[in-house]
Amino acid sequence: MFTIQPEKLPNSRETLPIKVWLPGIEWLEEGCLQQAKNLSRYPYAVKQIALMADTHQGFGMPIGGVMATRDVVVPNAVGVDIGCGVAFCESSVDMQDISKSLLTDLVSKIMREIPQGFNHHKSRRDVQCIKEFKRKNPEEKRHEQIWKELDAALYQIGTLGGGNHFIEFQQNEKGKLCLMVHSGSRNIGYKIAGYFNRIAGNNKNKWNSDVPKKHELDFIPIECDEGQSYLKWMNLARAFAQESRQMMMHTIFSIFEKQAGIRIENSILDVHHNDVNCEKNENEKLWIHRKGAIRANKDELGIVPGAMGRKSYIVKGKGNQDSFFSCSHGAGRAMSRKQAKKQFDQKYVTGELDEKHIILGKSKLSDVGEEAPGAYKDIDFVLEQQKDLLKPVQVLEGRAVIKG
Repeated sequence: MFTIQPEKLPNSRETLPIKVWLPGIEWLEEGCLQQAKNLSRYPYAVKQIALMADTHQGFGMPIGGVMATRDVVVPNAVGVDIGCGVAFCESSVDMQDISKSLLTDLVSKIMREIPQGFNHHKSRRDVQCIKEFKRKNPEEKRHEQIWKELDAALYQIGTLGGGNHFIEFQQNEKGKLCLMVHSGSRNIGYKIAGYFNRIAGNNKNKWNSDVPKKHELDFIPIECDEGQSYLKWMNLARAFAQESRQMMMHTIFSIFEKQAGIRIENSILDVHHNDVNCEKNENEKLWIHRKGAIRANKDELGIVPGAMGRKSYIVKGKGNQDSFFSCSHGAGRAMSRKQAKKQFDQKYVTGELDEKHIILGKSKLSDVGEEAPGAYKDIDFVLEQQKDLLKPVQVLEGRAVIKG
């Protein structure tokens, strides 16, 4: 870890220190570094800015960034895929008992049952978190633009989405079959994020904001009606994302039981990495924004997936205050999607996975280069940089992966 030291500002203020869990500043891309510097000048940020080892440029705030504020929330410091996260289950099934043909069949069945990309279910699903939200918060109907999206969300629950979202069959060190699902809040989370970011931008004068528009870091005061509404809707999107992952997990369990005759009833670990929470830090309550970072309190379990075809890890947090009790949420991109697609074609990626005997399920193979293993940082390097933040407790090797 290294620290970018504070700088003096013309108004007698100082920028905040930026703590970075990488070997040196040369490891930060220019756009990511500039966004971190913008955060360090942010008038409502406190203590320090933290960048995890998987950090890269995002929108407003870097992915892999953590920021604390006192009185405001910043929608773009949470991101558009609110509540995006990973669910994990270790089964009691021995991986050696699962043949390649069975695994291939399972991948095909799952792809038929769980919509990917922009696809959704043809009929409504029963969504508990939306039922609860409507029952407890009827006054939120005043936000008509997003309230009307709740009906569409009933078709989106339990769908994978696209990009880097995945379903993966894995094997742990004990030889057991494990399942991992990475997905988010789908279109409802995107709509909520965009709606409240517009509210933040449209009320800059009302809230006496001097945050430059180009920084894309407009805020909402916590105590105002809009701030309280954002928290309610953000919590809904986070709950929706978790319920969606649980639904997909149970769909996979059901398919597995039908195809293999084995019931999986193990507990599911679920960890999200895009949200804001009020947390105690040095006897003070602060709003901790994590965008592409997971909470890592002492002994708290976390999930840090690698690129497809590479290792993933279950970790335990060490409770490091310097990172606001956080660690990385994955390996992190080493290059843009456009660069990756140019460098890694379909034949190269599928060939690399074939060499490792990893089954790939993807409906649109032409863009698989965007998610090539080489498009991401090395997961072992990323974990090595965070030895003061986490401890690996399980190593997981991919055996089959479905990409959105």
